[in-house]
Amino acid sequence: RLKRVADRTERERGATIFGYPVEDPTHFGVVELDGRGRAVSIEEKPKHPKSNFCVTGLYFYDHRVVDYASHLRPSARGELEITDLNRIYLREGSLRVELLESGFGWMDTGTHESLWEASTLVRSLERTERRRIACPEEIAFRNGWISREEGLASIVSPSTQYGRYLKALFEGDASLKTSERTVLR
Repeated sequence: RLKRVADRTERERGATIFGYPVEDPTHFGVVELDGRGRAVSIEEKPKHPKSNFCVTGLYFYDHRVVDYASHLRPSARGELEITDLNRIYLREGSLRVELLESGFGWMDTGTHESLWEASTLVRSLERTERRRIACPEEIAFRNGWISREEGLASIVSPSTQYGRYLKALFEGDASLKTSERTVLR
């Protein structure tokens, strides 16, 4: 799915954001959708959200993003807001929203508590599944973007747990075989 969105972004103008349903959207950027699933509005941490779809922090932008971002001004919080960038694409009608349905794992890491919860879950999954979560080298290798040799050459610290994982992956350890769904979703 991410590859499809990336390919579409290279071919077409616009941006894609990902929405995920949450119980309390007041802590997130929130996207409101019309009946056809198109973005109608985006708000940053609204007191009265118009939907329960938070914006996950995964974005795909066309080449115009650099120019658009250079014209952003700090918000009342003194920060450049990604929501303001997304609003530019929304106003011009080129903002797409992909909803992440059940089966996708999205974790908020915006607070100390949520970061701790996410790290505990990732640690547990990595130990029990014998896989790495969001391993860029593995994703690149499984998508054919780098060769086995390039993967082996990319290992910076072969004596670390992560380095040993990559070495086993690139040397073809059968126990590390995963489906595309596991790696790319």
